[in-house]
Amino acid sequence: MDVGFSMSNAAPGQESSFEQAKKVIQKFVQRQVFAETKDELGLVLFGTDNTKNPLATDGQYQNISIHRHLTIPDFELLEEIQNDIHPGSQQADWLDALVVCMDLLQKETLGKKCDRLNIALLTDLSSQVCADQLDVIISNLKRAGVTLQFFLPFPADGPEDAGEGGSGGDGGAPRPPHGKGLSREQQKGLEMVRQVMTSLDEESGIEEVHSFSYALEKLSIFKRLDRRPMAWPCTLTIGSSLSIRIVGYKAVTEEKVKKSWTVVDAQSSRRDDVKRETVYCLHDDNETEVQKEDTIQGYRYGSDIVPFSKVDQEQMKYKSNGKCFSVLGFTKQSMINRHHFMGSQAIKVFAPRDDEHACIALSALIRALDSMGMAAIVRYAYDRRSNPQVGAAFPCVKETYECLIYVQLPYMEDLRQFSFASLENNKKFAPTEEQLSVVDSLIDSMMLVEESEDGEMEDMFKVNHIPNPQFQRLFQCLHAKGLNPGAPLPLIEPWLKRVLGRPQAVEARCRAPLQEAKRKFPLKEVVRKKEQKTSADVFGNGKEDPDAKKAKVDEEEDYNLADISEGNVTSVGSVDPVKDFRALVRQKTLSFGEVCQQLTLRIEQLLGNKSTPYYMKAITCIQAFREQSVKAANAELFNSYMQSLKRSIPDRSLQEFWDLVSSDGLTLISKDEVEGSTVSKQEANQFLLMEEKMEEVEAPPVEDPGDVDDLLDMM
Repeated sequence: MDVGFSMSNAAPGQESSFEQAKKVIQKFVQRQVFAETKDELGLVLFGTDNTKNPLATDGQYQNISIHRHLTIPDFELLEEIQNDIHPGSQQADWLDALVVCMDLLQKETLGKKCDRLNIALLTDLSSQVCADQLDVIISNLKRAGVTLQFFLPFPADGPEDAGEGGSGGDGGAPRPPHGKGLSREQQKGLEMVRQVMTSLDEESGIEEVHSFSYALEKLSIFKRLDRRPMAWPCTLTIGSSLSIRIVGYKAVTEEKVKKSWTVVDAQSSRRDDVKRETVYCLHDDNETEVQKEDTIQGYRYGSDIVPFSKVDQEQMKYKSNGKCFSVLGFTKQSMINRHHFMGSQAIKVFAPRDDEHACIALSALIRALDSMGMAAIVRYAYDRRSNPQVGAAFPCVKETYECLIYVQLPYMEDLRQFSFASLENNKKFAPTEEQLSVVDSLIDSMMLVEESEDGEMEDMFKVNHIPNPQFQRLFQCLHAKGLNPGAPLPLIEPWLKRVLGRPQAVEARCRAPLQEAKRKFPLKEVVRKKEQKTSADVFGNGKEDPDAKKAKVDEEEDYNLADISEGNVTSVGSVDPVKDFRALVRQKTLSFGEVCQQLTLRIEQLLGNKSTPYYMKAITCIQAFREQSVKAANAELFNSYMQSLKRSIPDRSLQEFWDLVSSDGLTLISKDEVEGSTVSKQEANQFLLMEEKMEEVEAPPVEDPGDVDDLLDMM
C-alpha cells in the first residue's frame, strides 16, 4: 500500500486516496479473518518516513517498510491497520515496492505448499518510477507464478469502463478520463501498469486493474466460508442382485458460523480467566452434592422421569449394517409433494469417475427415470451410527453432467395435519369479481421473472446470489466491536438493505395495483369492548347458592388420623400447597372461589422460578385444582384461569411448562364432566392441541453425523 504524501490529497468533499486504500485493505483482511481461511497475508508500506526491508542497501529500496510478515490474518492486524497506519511525508517507487513484496513471498513461502501467490498493489501512481529493470521484474513474476492486481483511485482504460470489470462503479471516487486530470507521473505509471498486466496475461490482464470504489463495493460482502468437497462413497442397491458404486456430495445445506459464543471474563476478555465447573446436587434442603458417576440419564415422560442407564441407551439404539443407499421402489415424480421435502441437506449422487461400469449403469438409471418422469424411493443411512431415512432420488440431467438428487421425506410423525373451515361456503367472505381482478393484476405486476431480449425468461431476484444477512450483520458488528469495544454498534450497511428489498422495476410496476387493492379492500379498525371482570366475578364473593352447599355424601373424602392431627389449616402455604388446598376445601371455612384464588397465587409464584422442579409442583397444583373443581361442579374458575394462563405463555417464555401440561392432558373441564360448563368436549380436546402448534420454537438442529460436505463447483 502506498502511504506517500500524494495519497493524502483529495478534492473538496471527497475522501483521500489514502483513506480509500486503507478501507480496501481493512475490508479484505476483515473477510479473511471471518472466513477463517488458512491463507497467509503480509503487508508492505511504501512512501513511509522510515525504511525497514532486507533489500535496503546502498541507498536502494528506500522508504519501504515491511509492516507485517506472512501470517494468518487476525484482529491484531485489523487494529494495526486502524490505528498504526498513517500517511507518510515521502514518496517511493512502486516498482521497488513490488520487488520487496516478491522477495518477501519467495523467502517466507520457501518449503511451504501454496496454491497461489498473489500481490495486490494499492497506489495513485504519483511517484516517479525507474523502469530500467521492468522486463526482469515481469520475467521473475512469471517464473515464480505470482499473480498481480492493481487498485487505483481512478479506472483504467479497458472493458471495465463499460461496467463489465473491476473499475465499474465509481461510488463518488474521482473518474478522470484517460489523459485528462492525471499528472504526467500518473499517465506514465498507468502506461507501465498496462504493460505489466498485458505481459503477464495478454487477454485478461487489464481486468485485474480495479478502482478503489469498485473494490470497496465488492469487498463489502463477507467472503463465504471455505468448504472442502468431501465425497461420501457408497453402493446403490436395487434388490439383491443389482449394485452400483456411487459417490455423494452435499449440494445444498444451511451454512453455519464456524465459531460460536463463549464465556469470557468481563474485565480481561480472556476465556482462560473463567473456569466452569458442573456440580450435581440432590434437590433437598442441604443440596447434597453427588458424584457424576452416581447419576444416570432420565427421560421426562409427562410429569414422570423414566431412568435410562448407559446400557439401556446402547440397547435402545438402532443397529444398522452401515452405509446404505437402497432403492425401495419407484413412483411418479408428481406423487411426491413439494411441501414434503424436509431435512437439512440435498445430496447429489454421481458415479465414481474411475469406474466405467458404474458410470454406464447409473447413467442408464438416471436417463430412464428422467424419460418416464419417475423418482426412486430410497432408504438412506450415512453410517452405522446414523438412524435411517426415507427419501426420494430425482434424476437431474444437465448438458455437462447427470446425477441423482436425494431429498429426505417425512415419516408419519413429521406431518402436521390441520383442518380449517372452507371459505367458499361463507358468502360473507366471498370476493367480488372486481376484487379478484385487482389481485390478479397485483400478482402479475409483482412477478420476479422477466423476458430477456432473446425471448427467455430470466430471474430478477436470484436468492442464491444474495449473501446471508445474518452473517453479514454479525461480521460487521464483530469487526466494529473488536476495533472499538466502547462504541455503539454501526447501522446496517445500505447495500445489504438494498439487496434484500424488492427490485426497483417491480417496485415501480406494482405501485398502481397496490393502490387499487387498497381501495378495493378497505380496512376498518374494529374496537372490541373488553368485558370488565372483577375478582368477585371470577372467584366469587363468599355467598354461594344454596344448591352449591348441598351435601354430597358419595363425594365426601375419608378422614384419617393425620388429617386430624395436622391442626386447622387457614391458608394455602408454599410447602405443600396441594395438601393445604384440599384441607381448606374440606373445612369449608372459606368459599371455594377464595380457596382457588389462593391456590392460583401459589401456582404463579412457582412459575416465576422457571425451573423443572417448580413446574412439576405447579402441575400437581393444577391437577388438584381441576379435580376439586369437577367434584364441586364448578368449572368456570378452573377454565377461566387455564385460558388466561395459556394466553400468557408466549410473553412469559413458559413453553417448556406448557409442554408438560399438554403431556399430562390437563385440559379444560367440558360439559361432559360438569353440566354447567360452557366448554364442549371438542373445544376441550382442541385446547391443548392448538397450543402445541402455536408459536412453536424450533430447537437448534443437532449436527447430524450423516451430513457430507458441500458440493463445490466440481464441473
